[in-house]
Amino acid sequence: MHHGKDRILRRLKIIEGQVRGLQDLVHKDAYCIDVITQTSAVKQALSNIEDILLEHHLGSCTIKQVRAGQTDKAKHEILKVYRLKRK
Repeated sequence: MHHGKDRILRRLKIIEGQVRGLQDLVHKDAYCIDVITQTSAVKQALSNIEDILLEHHLGSCTIKQVRAGQTDKAKHEILKVYRLKRK
């Protein structure tokens, strides 16, 4: 996951900058729609990180569980991921 980890950390740093920008917008009493637009961008960026993590988990950890005969555990984790993503 080293390559994926670097990618996630880079994206988190970008999100960190976006959140600082949001704080600045609120501090400066920026136009509400501008703030909402930026919060939406942050939510989408976090959702993209979730997608990367979920893809890695399902493509490696869950596959290993299935290969090791832990199909019930794998099934429960897949369902847990599905439920979390629906929220």
